[in-house]
Amino acid sequence: MSESKRPFACVGVVCRRGDDVLLVKRGREPLKGCWSIPGGKMDFGETVHEAALRELEEETGVKARIVRLIDVVDSIMDDTHYVLIDFEAEWISGEPVPADDADAAEFVPVLEAMQRVSWDRTRQVITPA
Repeated sequence: MSESKRPFACVGVVCRRGDDVLLVKRGREPLKGCWSIPGGKMDFGETVHEAALRELEEETGVKARIVRLIDVVDSIMDDTHYVLIDFEAEWISGEPVPADDADAAEFVPVLEAMQRVSWDRTRQVITPA
């Protein structure tokens, strides 16, 4: 492996509204067309909380407040390494509207979310504590 290759720092948000969780259908690779939690790469100079709330709002139009850190997960696909910092957030306002790199966005019951999401690590972070 080349010395110049580095992992990408990314954030994910498990946004809850009552008993529902917010999912997005990915509009770009990796995993285009798959359901997941909102998230993406951090920008230089922003904190992980800022990045999480920015990605949530960019992809769905939803505003929330961070409640806690859920987990930090590695995803190594092909020749790319992502470090996913996943937070739980509580919905404040806004109805989900897909934007940025999301093709769909909606609140769904947790059991339905568990069926839609294909990656077991994402299902683990969605499961209530």
